[in-house]
Amino acid sequence: MDAYDLQGCSGLAAWAAAALGGLDGVLVTVGVAAFGPAARVSNAAAEHLLTVNALCPMAVLRGAAPVVGEGGFLAAVTGAVVDAPLTGTADYAASKAALACWLGVLARELRRRRVAVVDARFPRLDTGFGARAVEGSPPPLPRPGDPAAAVSALLDRLLAPAAPATPLWRPGPAEQTC
Repeated sequence: MDAYDLQGCSGLAAWAAAALGGLDGVLVTVGVAAFGPAARVSNAAAEHLLTVNALCPMAVLRGAAPVVGEGGFLAAVTGAVVDAPLTGTADYAASKAALACWLGVLARELRRRRVAVVDARFPRLDTGFGARAVEGSPPPLPRPGDPAAAVSALLDRLLAPAAPATPLWRPGPAEQTC
């Protein structure tokens, strides 16, 4: 998929449902980082962040909303940056916060259909994500956690029977390693 092809992103769920005979849920994990003082982040990097981190996942889940049935889930990874943005992460945090806000509203809109909408706010994980930033270098960050444990906990949450339609999910103490 091309994150800049929002129309194509919106069509992914219908395509997947046709190919697979239906969808129980959709999890979007696409994302990119950029760092630096807000006044120095380029407009191109800011646009890239908003497109990849917010508009693309929104388009994928917007297209999935009518496809995923009752008892299913729609989920995206935002991250702890939504709740505690650090200096040097304004544009990155804003792009993830935009997605988080959108997910919260979507959760209320789909509540009657009993579709769980999950905003997975992982803590910093040891994935090398920050080292692949499109611009700048990350500020000093907390010690990273184990991605396998966090992903496993999220999948357990998403695949649990009758997962509640809550807009926010954070790994519990037993699932956090940072």
